[in-house]
Amino acid sequence: MIQSLKYYKLLSLVLLVFFAYSCKSTKNVSVAEKQPDTIDTLVQKEIDEPEVSEEITENTFIQPPLEIAEFRAAWIATVANINWPSKAGLPTAVQKNEALEMLDFLEENNFNAVILQVRPQADALYQSELEPWSYFLTGKSGKAPEPFYDPLEFWIEQAHLRGLELHVWLNPYRAHHTTGKEIGEKSIVKTNPELVMELKNGMWWMDPGSEKVQEHSAAVVMDIVERYDIDAVHFDDYFYPYASYNGKSGFPDDVSYQKYQSSGGKLSRADWRRKNVNDFIERIAAEIKAEKSFVKFGISPFGIWRPGFPASIKGMDQYEELYADAKLWLNKGWIDYFTPQLYWPTAKVGQSFPVLLGWWESENVVGRHLWPGINLALDEETPGEIASQIMISRGILPDSPGVVHWNIGPLMKSEKLRNSLKNGPYQQNALVPASPWLSSEIPEIPQIELAKTASEYTIKNSSLDEHFRWVVYYQYENSSWNYKILNQEQDLHSLPIQNKDNSKLIKIGITAVDRTGAQSSFQQYDLQILDLIKS
Repeated sequence: MIQSLKYYKLLSLVLLVFFAYSCKSTKNVSVAEKQPDTIDTLVQKEIDEPEVSEEITENTFIQPPLEIAEFRAAWIATVANINWPSKAGLPTAVQKNEALEMLDFLEENNFNAVILQVRPQADALYQSELEPWSYFLTGKSGKAPEPFYDPLEFWIEQAHLRGLELHVWLNPYRAHHTTGKEIGEKSIVKTNPELVMELKNGMWWMDPGSEKVQEHSAAVVMDIVERYDIDAVHFDDYFYPYASYNGKSGFPDDVSYQKYQSSGGKLSRADWRRKNVNDFIERIAAEIKAEKSFVKFGISPFGIWRPGFPASIKGMDQYEELYADAKLWLNKGWIDYFTPQLYWPTAKVGQSFPVLLGWWESENVVGRHLWPGINLALDEETPGEIASQIMISRGILPDSPGVVHWNIGPLMKSEKLRNSLKNGPYQQNALVPASPWLSSEIPEIPQIELAKTASEYTIKNSSLDEHFRWVVYYQYENSSWNYKILNQEQDLHSLPIQNKDNSKLIKIGITAVDRTGAQSSFQQYDLQILDLIKS
């Protein structure tokens, strides 16, 4: 009798500790045991809401046992049909199949974001009332795809099903690219010729100093933000064009600069150009957040701000040539993620990848995401360079690691490169790092049901429509925690009771993940205690 009382006292103490630290949520969890051969024999028992210790309250946030966030994105370029579609004018079914192949590839190789170019030359790879259908999509400017579909809507839906963020990539000022063939009747080059300039290399460029250009490009951005379920807006390095595009004879904006001076403007032309770009960046950032606060704004400028910053750096001066004061945008925190194009190898002294990344990080005074763009072609010259740059970025950016890969093409073509990442830094999938300045809300812990057979536990998420992704953490005897990230269409996950080392599964943990990357409080289940309760 005394031994029996001691047993029940001990059991009560164990249960109290378990409930206090593992069942913070007031939501019930169903625990079921399945007979090995049939699901119909499920018997469910609910765990009632526990009493909570003074230390663990309803508002206590419990951190997950592992840090599993890292931004892993790939650019998918549509200009000149670099990546997608592979050829202009392909049938709808072929375009969709190519898109699905890329999205499946990214999911299988543990990426978590796509940066898709949807406006390469003042046109649209989506249904738009503001700009014509893209030549690069259908082979004729202004022509809709046949059979009709909205490519951006398709990409968003399919990316989200695979747990991938979809970032729309727009060129704010390029009006016509040399590979865009004939200029369509609905192109801004023909509808508003006063807003564009022809450059000596054959491209056409909108004038960033024109208020009408600013209004039009802002309207295009906001049209996408309002109508589509995107995760981010992304600009690249094209603001004022590179000097070589116009034979190094300067950008032909005499008319707009004289108009500025006539209105009382006192800035030099260079400062005025920079102000035009700065004002536009600040405006887009504010308008995006006013419409949808969770939508991120990212920019991938040229990788060098100015030669000599830091001292060993040499190269093009984007501050003077592109009139892009990229350091200012980072210093001010106008953007949510900053992706300088650091396309040089680690050992190149004048443009060293870690030296430049370290300098940009020193300028990240507001604490935004800094996810460098890396050049996958470097791995052909120096095998292992890309994996090394990923690891270097983790060391320099421990609080919010991540890189963006230029571009998806080499990843899909090179098995050697692909394997070096999948078997190296990208062995497991990762969450997009959270952006706490976008939202202070924390998602609710998922409602789950646990079922057990002779060989496995199955976790069913019965609140899948309330979050973007969810994570199952698990631990076997004599092992550290491990995890699996699950996507919107995955409401079930199974774990063997014994792993390949014959160690027993002893703990499971659950979190939900929202659109900004924030995880819920960690909910832990001690399987040994649950088995004891059930018995």
